[in-house]
Amino acid sequence: MILNLLRAFWGVFFIFWTAFNTALVDVVGPEQQIPLSVVKLWASAFGGEIKSIAAKYSGSQLLQKKYKEYEKDVSIEEIDGLQLVKKLAKSMEEMFHKKSEAVRRLVEAAEDAHLKHEFDADLQYEYFNAVLINERDEEGNFLELGKEFILVPNDHFNNLPVNISLSDVQVPTNMYNKDPAIVNGVFWSESLNKVFVDNFDRDPSLIWQYFGSAKGFFRQYPGIKWEPDENGVIAFDCRNRKWYIQAATSPKDVVILVDVSGSMKGLRLTIAKQTVSSILDTLGDDDFFNIIAYNEELHYVEPCLNGTLVQADRANKEHFREHLNKLFAKGIGMLDIALNEAFNILSDFNHTGQGSICSQAIMLITDGAVDTYDTIFAKYNWPDRKVRMFTYLIGREAAFADNLKWMACANKGFFTQISTLADVQENVMEYLHVLSRPKVIDQEHDVVWTEAYIDSTLPQAQKLADDQGLVLMTTVAMPVFSKQNETRSKGILLGVVGTDVPVKELLKAIPKYKLGIHGYAFAITNNGYILTHPELRPLYEEGKKRRKPNYSSVDLSEVEWEDRDDVLRNAMVNRKTGKFSMEVKKTVDKGKRVLVMTNDYYYTDIRGTPFSLGVALSRGHGKYFFRGNVTIEEGLHDLEHPDVSLADEWSYCNTDVHPEHHQMAQLEAIKLFLTGKEPLLQCDKELIQEVLFDAVVSAPIEAYWTSLALNKSENSDKGVEVAFLGTRTGLSRINLFVGPEQLTNRDFLTAEDKENIFNADHFPLWYRRAAEQIPGSFVYSIPFSTETANKSNVVTASTAVQLLDDRKSPVVAAVGIQMKLEFFQRKFWTASRQCPSLDGRCSISCDDEAINCYLIDNNGFILVAEDYRQTGNFFGEIEGAVMNKLLTMGSFKRFLVEFNLCSWWHSDLTAKAQRLKQTLEPCDTEYPAFVSERTIKETTGNIACDDCFKSFVIQQIPSSNLFMVVVDNECNCESILPITMEPIEIRYNESLKCERLKSQKIRRRPESCHGFHPEENARECGGVLGLSAKPTLVLLALLLAIFSR
Repeated sequence: MILNLLRAFWGVFFIFWTAFNTALVDVVGPEQQIPLSVVKLWASAFGGEIKSIAAKYSGSQLLQKKYKEYEKDVSIEEIDGLQLVKKLAKSMEEMFHKKSEAVRRLVEAAEDAHLKHEFDADLQYEYFNAVLINERDEEGNFLELGKEFILVPNDHFNNLPVNISLSDVQVPTNMYNKDPAIVNGVFWSESLNKVFVDNFDRDPSLIWQYFGSAKGFFRQYPGIKWEPDENGVIAFDCRNRKWYIQAATSPKDVVILVDVSGSMKGLRLTIAKQTVSSILDTLGDDDFFNIIAYNEELHYVEPCLNGTLVQADRANKEHFREHLNKLFAKGIGMLDIALNEAFNILSDFNHTGQGSICSQAIMLITDGAVDTYDTIFAKYNWPDRKVRMFTYLIGREAAFADNLKWMACANKGFFTQISTLADVQENVMEYLHVLSRPKVIDQEHDVVWTEAYIDSTLPQAQKLADDQGLVLMTTVAMPVFSKQNETRSKGILLGVVGTDVPVKELLKAIPKYKLGIHGYAFAITNNGYILTHPELRPLYEEGKKRRKPNYSSVDLSEVEWEDRDDVLRNAMVNRKTGKFSMEVKKTVDKGKRVLVMTNDYYYTDIRGTPFSLGVALSRGHGKYFFRGNVTIEEGLHDLEHPDVSLADEWSYCNTDVHPEHHQMAQLEAIKLFLTGKEPLLQCDKELIQEVLFDAVVSAPIEAYWTSLALNKSENSDKGVEVAFLGTRTGLSRINLFVGPEQLTNRDFLTAEDKENIFNADHFPLWYRRAAEQIPGSFVYSIPFSTETANKSNVVTASTAVQLLDDRKSPVVAAVGIQMKLEFFQRKFWTASRQCPSLDGRCSISCDDEAINCYLIDNNGFILVAEDYRQTGNFFGEIEGAVMNKLLTMGSFKRFLVEFNLCSWWHSDLTAKAQRLKQTLEPCDTEYPAFVSERTIKETTGNIACDDCFKSFVIQQIPSSNLFMVVVDNECNCESILPITMEPIEIRYNESLKCERLKSQKIRRRPESCHGFHPEENARECGGVLGLSAKPTLVLLALLLAIFSR
């Protein structure tokens, strides 16, 4: 009996062992016919051959030797992250201050000019209209307001034709060019021209400066030609821009009430929806809102947000816009219920301390009101009138207009009537003038800074879009007030002045060489939204570049998503100074690969702005910096080589300060600075000293490469095409082993190949990946093409050069080669035909039908396969069963990198994105990425399939990031699904969606608030003089307006 039990046990054990055992032996069970020793021989032969080629043609050993020779002459320092971030913040503070002072000078000039001007209703003034300039009639005469306006391409303004002596004026299409208010405003604002020019002379890094008038016109410097769209329309209205609204008003809490009773059917409801949408356009990130539709019942447009307000960020506003389409008209309008609800929400939300804690308003959109509801206002709002009432009468009828006028006038608001869709925008704008009154009376010129955005409606942005992509910027703006005595109590806002600051301008203040290979700096606003961050770049999908619309409202938590508890984000929002550490997974190579590292974050505030600055340094080599020392003469000599180039986007010398330096290349500027020929040049002496050192140490590699190129017996089949080198100071050297016309990949290392050159915010991809490899080994990869039809046909190999042999050594350089894929694959197939037997007979070969041979990299992408079409694909898509087993065994790890897809990809660039737009809802998306386990050198395994066992062997290629995988081809494992890299969208049920909408991240309110002023003239409320309501009501409204001033 015991014997039988033992037999049964060993029988079961044998079956289990056959199916699941993984061991380092030549043969595993009767099904395993792939000898590990043979695969190891192939891998060793290929690894030795390809490393020999890579090392030889890159010159890696020579460069390592040269740096070692200088080891005693250099000093290594650990970077003090806190000191570094404080120094950078101070530098940015000074730069921001210069921009603010330019805007302040414009404010003073504008207010003085208006003070001296007397309004003339009959004024005739021929100004430069931005649309009409240089336009002629059929007889060849210049059009009225379209005189000759000289435009010259200017490199500082991206070679756009501009006039740097004069500004010109844009007037919205729906406004009359010769309206007396516009003509008078244009006339007195002409005095800004000399200030525009003077500002530009003082700070040549300034770009667009402008004055947006409260009357609607837009004066822009330098002058530029505006072109209407295909319908002959220019929809741009400066008063709708975020910078204008933010500067003109204080933060506000708003409840929008929309009448959806039966009388609102048809065009009225359409106009009402458009009015709501236009109001949403005027709300910014510092505002809070909700929308309630009413008939005999209340209908929250978003039911889950019953009784509260949400932040008016882009995502929330778009969410509400989607829901507006669901409104339909029926029943009877019970405004009293809606007003009670609105006042209660504003009161309750104010007590939570979450809102703006500043202005509050109710926006009423209706076709009439049967009562004045004074009892409700008396209960909730009088006598303080802290909640303003803005009423919008929809339609041409005025039967109930008087009641709506009374409500607005009795509650410090404004009444307006909207009869057509064309009337909507201009009428909605009126409420901004009312909210700006307290700020104007206080004469508080608050400086405001916007978050990062792209104003794609401006002509310069449209012209740049096709050439280089839309420009990301922030704007500094200040309000302009009337100083005339008779207008003081009216609080008249004249407009807003501003200037744009491109984000790339901020990056110039950041010394990339001090941050290390993976390090970076980033800045966020008081709302936690990103001003600049290296991850704030286009994403790649199906060959398309996609941006979040206007790039606004991207929260730090969307890119530093590993910070689950928002520790870093909240500390920065609260303007703290400190340090935070976490493990991060950074995607590279168009999101296909992931680098796993530990980052130390250092952060502090930027004074005088709503921004906070952070610096991320990667642990290990990223925390160390070294200083070398050579003579200027040595360095200059080795910088003269024609194949030497410097990072275009790094600031070695500031060539923006003086116009004569604008065209100067960085290399030329350095030479002039060092020789003393340009004493006005401002340069980073420390960086230049290190560039000279790198130039001297790396100079011998040029002669080495040249000798290889001249030796005709070397590289006879021209498989190796390019050798390249990059150092920590942004210095690059490139050598071609074939003629430029023979290059397989002509974009490599050019400006078109952004990921593989030094940029303002990152090192080249081949440099970053090489730094994470074991020193002395090469990283090989096939560049991913964004064009699916254009499969890559080259292989890039690179290796890092370290100064010392320990982890504290900075990576001083990286070198590499690019070779033909066909040449690389041929080397692989040659190695895989070698046999260990003395008689030359091979027991197994990659030519056999019974097996499939692959070469994959450490992220699971195929470099070599018998089916050439599989090259570049993810291994799991071809051999799902094997990849699944490798994951189970721990040979590969699967990471999920998160993005908020629905908001990030919400764009109108593609048809697919249009579909996303129509179904926008909160969701997260996880992108899978795979990385091999470094300790795995060789592994064998068997996979139980439907009616067979599939065997495989994986063997690491020495001194590389590559693996040879040999798979049994006779056992079909179709029942095991492929493993893909398709994004995984996580959908939430309704309750979770609601919780996400309600949740509000920590934010910091703007420091100033101008909600009310005792001297405010509340009688300017949109038609008081035409009131024809009951005399007692009119008298009450006027008395309230007078005695609560």
